[in-house]
Amino acid sequence: MNHKRLGLLLGDEEDWPRAFEGLARWMGGKIVWQNKQSQVDVERVRIHPFSLQHGTSYDLVIDRLAYWHFTPREWLKKAALMNDLYLLNNPFTFQSMEKHSAYCAMMRLGFNVPETWFLPPKVGPDNKKYSTTAARYHDLFDLPEIARNIGYPIFMKPFDGGGWRGVTKVDNEAELMAAYHESDTELMHIQKGLDNFDVFVRCLGIGPDVRSFKYDPAQPQHLRYVLTDKVVDDETNEEALLTTKVINAFFRWDFNSCEAIYKDGRLWPMDFANACPDIALTSLHYYFPWAISSLYAWSQFCLATERPMHVTMDIKPYYDIADSDRSFKEKLREYAKLADQHLDTERYWEFRHTALSNLDEVMWHFTRSEEFDQIIVSTVQELFPAHEHEQFIAHYRGLIAKWVEDNNR
Repeated sequence: MNHKRLGLLLGDEEDWPRAFEGLARWMGGKIVWQNKQSQVDVERVRIHPFSLQHGTSYDLVIDRLAYWHFTPREWLKKAALMNDLYLLNNPFTFQSMEKHSAYCAMMRLGFNVPETWFLPPKVGPDNKKYSTTAARYHDLFDLPEIARNIGYPIFMKPFDGGGWRGVTKVDNEAELMAAYHESDTELMHIQKGLDNFDVFVRCLGIGPDVRSFKYDPAQPQHLRYVLTDKVVDDETNEEALLTTKVINAFFRWDFNSCEAIYKDGRLWPMDFANACPDIALTSLHYYFPWAISSLYAWSQFCLATERPMHVTMDIKPYYDIADSDRSFKEKLREYAKLADQHLDTERYWEFRHTALSNLDEVMWHFTRSEEFDQIIVSTVQELFPAHEHEQFIAHYRGLIAKWVEDNNR
């Protein structure tokens, strides 16, 4: 029997790691695939100094930390390059392909990204080299004129993203100049805002498994994912799902979310480089069991098939399609073929339906257990003030109970 080690690289999260660990125990830890049996042990990764020459005992790591914590990020990069460690997600492309680069690449592929401008920092580095360069070569620009040409409302936000960090909605020139002044040394984008939209669509992609949700960013966290049987019409929903899958495969991301606005019959992807997508119980609520099951299934597939880590990107086949005379719908389907090839989609679903044929049933029973209920209780107690505990424990229990009822087979 092969022994595999799956590491969870974590920060302050406890809800989904406890659910993932619990599901792994309930599944028994063994995988049988193509007459090979593996024992998978799940543990939390520790952070400490490391030798570049030493190996690692991990086979796969689910990373929720390296997008901001540089010590583990450099360990992940070293382990991927030297020890063939499989990573969810790819730290190389998340470091080099921040939201700015992601916008550029997806515009190149023909996606309907809202008009976006890059701005120099309001305050540059405090040194003579920069001031001399700026005096010689930086052109003065009329920011209000740029904004008027884009049209209000506008969103000003850091070019590299950061979980709504520094995002400001701007409705007029005074707000524009105030937001730019506040940005200080940050490099910023300004992007056309799409207000009065029909639906805010959020997709979560885990390997080839992508799901769309109706999302309301104006609501508090526990109400943003809206329960609905139909997010958008079938054609638009397919476009949203394929868009997410293509973006993830293009950048070699296994675990990512894509936000898009549906307005006036068109889908506008506008936020799709998320190194640490939301998978919190308090956000996903009803959809939380699906996310945990999907993350478990994809990680087990990568381990059982010994899927190689794809460190580098291969953009030429996508650009060849982009430069063809096909319509965008035709291009999207061709992009999706490349994505399915990269994600090994057909084999994944075969693995899911055979090696993990009992996963849905086990997840169903797990969500009805005292162990899962304690995850709900402890999460609420940790995140909400004491006077709201009773209210929100009942709230999340009710939504999970609805999922159990709806998935009773």
